[in-house]
Amino acid sequence: MNAPLVNAVETGKNIKRLREEKGITVKELQKIFGFDTPQAIYRWQRGEILPCLDNLLVLAKILDVQVEDLIIQNQIK
Repeated sequence: MNAPLVNAVETGKNIKRLREEKGITVKELQKIFGFDTPQAIYRWQRGEILPCLDNLLVLAKILDVQVEDLIIQNQIK
C-alpha cells in the first residue's frame, strides 16, 4: 500500500503561489492570523514548517481553496 507523505517544500511553494494569485500580501496574512511577525508565514512558504491544522483551515478559507488543494503529497512505496 502506498502512503502519502506531505512534501513541505512543494506545499510551501504552493501556498506562496496561491497567496500571490489572490493578491494577498504576507503582511495581510500576518494580521489575519494575529502573528507578531511574518516569520511563520515565510517559513511556511519555504517549507521549513507546515501550518498547523487550524491555520491550514483558515488559510484555505482565505485563499478560497480546499485544504487538500494546499497540500502537495509524495507517495511512499
